[in-house]
Amino acid sequence: MFRIRTGLMGVLASLAIGVAALAGPAAYAQGRDVVRCGSDDGRFTRCQVPWRDAELIRQESNSPCTRGQSWGVDRGGLWVDRGCRGQFVEMGRGGGYRPPNGGGYYPPPGNRPPDSGWRPGPDWDREIRFSCESNDKRYQFCQVDVGGHGRVRLLRQMSGTPCEEGYSWGWNRAGVWVNRGCRGLFSVDRRW
Repeated sequence: MFRIRTGLMGVLASLAIGVAALAGPAAYAQGRDVVRCGSDDGRFTRCQVPWRDAELIRQESNSPCTRGQSWGVDRGGLWVDRGCRGQFVEMGRGGGYRPPNGGGYYPPPGNRPPDSGWRPGPDWDREIRFSCESNDKRYQFCQVDVGGHGRVRLLRQMSGTPCEEGYSWGWNRAGVWVNRGCRGLFSVDRRW
């Protein structure tokens, strides 16, 4: 009798965890429009969205969805490639950032309503210089809050492997990513 009860409790716990995992992206979307976009047969596909930037909230493919490699956003809209398929939402509308390598969730700094009048301290709007390196040609994300109106530039390539924006390096509000052996010195013009 005790074994059956323990087994039943384990099954119920597993079901509860499964339901919570299924509810995750829907709960995270918090009323934002969710767009499904998929690369069929590994082909490049473009999905029209009215957003300037997006974030992946659920990967639905076995092929990896890596920002800048198998998915991204440009002037033509949201794009996917290399078999990536997932659910996307608008980036920055009340949410935080999920790194493209599938890591944890980083809430936005100073997450306050826009009408609160709150601003970061006087040292916020400034230039930050740092190096970010793809060792052994592996993906690396270097976290720094760029801000809502900031930008990133590659100041100096420090690798023999080319650093090409959108191919071997890129950025978003949460920082800079490098891949394919790119090593460089970057400048972040952080702006609130």
